[in-house]
Amino acid sequence: MLAAVTEKTPIVQFNNHLDHFDFTNCIIQGDCLAVMRSMPSKSVDVIITSPPYNLLNSSGNGLKKNTHVGKWVNAAIKDGYREYDDNMPYPEYVEWQRECVTEMVRLIRDDGAIFYNNKNRVQRGLLQDRREIVAGFPLRQIITWKRSGAINFNAGYFLPVTEQIYMICGPAFKLVKGANKLTDVWEVKQEMKNPHPAPFPEDLIDRIVSSTSGSIILDPFAGSGTTAVSAIKHDRNFILIEQSMVYCEMARKRIDGEDWRNV
Repeated sequence: MLAAVTEKTPIVQFNNHLDHFDFTNCIIQGDCLAVMRSMPSKSVDVIITSPPYNLLNSSGNGLKKNTHVGKWVNAAIKDGYREYDDNMPYPEYVEWQRECVTEMVRLIRDDGAIFYNNKNRVQRGLLQDRREIVAGFPLRQIITWKRSGAINFNAGYFLPVTEQIYMICGPAFKLVKGANKLTDVWEVKQEMKNPHPAPFPEDLIDRIVSSTSGSIILDPFAGSGTTAVSAIKHDRNFILIEQSMVYCEMARKRIDGEDWRNV
């Protein structure tokens, strides 16, 4: 059952199931795994998403909520997410994300694709390169996203500036004409003025959306709604799923052109 919360871009609250499937250009507030399991198979064209990276589950000096350093003193990531602590035992994190990717693969059409952004890490001397998450799925390519900067709270490490976008595709997926001229290393500046702790840069999502032809784009970890902003810009439809009502409202205001940075 879904209950409407707003009269503008609709925010609907997910309880147990979807009564019907026509939630394009809506924000669904609820657990993404439960929502996706309620959606029909092969019902979306493109999925663009970035889950929490489990950053607060750290073996090093790590990311600390009380850190105050240089230009990052106002960085939202140091305070973590609203309503989610981003701190799971790694095997549980892998199991959760594999369940999420399983549903994403079920949801895309045969000519659809998933652009799944995550970040390689080394913890306690062991490489977490996310192969445990994407193994067995139809992975076609790994895109390296190179940022212009990042946060480094540990003097024993070089500054990390890369993340990975795993491109998981249906058998009939093709890029739009000319997009295959792009390389698999994308230099896109990180977003510095978004109050969400881990926002997508619009330029990054624009590159994905403009390289694909799908009309319905899903983001199961919607955050501040950047995927929807890009979808609208390119005349596509969107479906956002977000657990936090604070971020749902942030995304709704952003989509509707209201002041969204002070939510």
